[in-house]
Amino acid sequence: MNLRATTASSSLLARWAAAITPRRIVTVLVLSVLGAVLLAPRFVTPFPVVLGRTVFVGMMLLLTFAGAELWSHRWLPRWLVQVVAVAVVAPLATFLAYLFRVDGDLAELLGHSGLISGFFSISMTALALGIIVTLGALVRAREEQARAASLQLALERETFERQAADARLALLHAQIEPHFLFNTLANVQALVESKSDRAAPVLRHLIAYLRAAMPRLNDTATTLENELQLVRAYLELMRLRMPDRLQFEIDVAPGLAGLRFPTMALLTLVENAVRHGIDPSEEGGRIVLAGRVAEDGETVTLSVADTGVGIADDAPDGVGLANLRSRLHAFFGAGARLELHAVAPHGVRAEIVFRRAQSRP
Repeated sequence: MNLRATTASSSLLARWAAAITPRRIVTVLVLSVLGAVLLAPRFVTPFPVVLGRTVFVGMMLLLTFAGAELWSHRWLPRWLVQVVAVAVVAPLATFLAYLFRVDGDLAELLGHSGLISGFFSISMTALALGIIVTLGALVRAREEQARAASLQLALERETFERQAADARLALLHAQIEPHFLFNTLANVQALVESKSDRAAPVLRHLIAYLRAAMPRLNDTATTLENELQLVRAYLELMRLRMPDRLQFEIDVAPGLAGLRFPTMALLTLVENAVRHGIDPSEEGGRIVLAGRVAEDGETVTLSVADTGVGIADDAPDGVGLANLRSRLHAFFGAGARLELHAVAPHGVRAEIVFRRAQSRP
């Protein structure tokens, strides 16, 4: 029990000492000097003596303010305790300073009109300045608490928004995986059912492609270089399926290779270009995937252009494109966009535009 009481006392003293900050000490010293300068003309006592008394009173008020700051009671607010404590200690500390002046002789102090006048001058000045400074410190403390609470709230809100975006990104990613896989398997099924000689090579390439792709399916983000490897493997697979009707080119600035990028985002556009552009066209077409950085060094444009059958201006987004828009917003921020443009004489160019500085870490 004694050990527990000793520990509590040590903790209380440590908190009290921590409350007496260098900034507060400097403030008290500056106010003490200011008070001594203002009171000096009313005293016959030398200025150093007056300064010593004001400094003593000021430091006593600081110790009182710091001690009352540790007050904790549900019925009596801390700020009231601090104000009352300072108001009570101001005359008491001045009295102690003057009692020291007369070596503890209370009769001499009470019988000396000059000392009594000086006592009232210093105590009233200390009382006024002490209460003003205390109230000012309390106001600043409230403002700092409000600011800290606001920052904490903003941090928590940002954390929640980030968690919500991550959850939404994971959900959309889960939706996009079966969409891609089922479409690819449907292509293989069509070759098998038609008893095409290309079925076996295509199936081998599909197995090799899936072996490379499957470890990445559980990742919501990868690098653009890895994404381009998947796109190239997919296009090679599709070219085996229609060798006379599909040509492709990949031209992406080398500096973008390490850029973090949502998994299968480009693959969705390339798959759309093959399925809705090249495949329905009797003569086939060409797909060009390009990537450039704007002059500002931050804006990135990735495009997938095809010379297929094209698309109507009022055509709605399919499931893949709708999910892709949401994934891009969740990954790069609201400023990211997916645009579709007609290509003359026929074809479509899909563009992903974003600022890489906004990419989610």
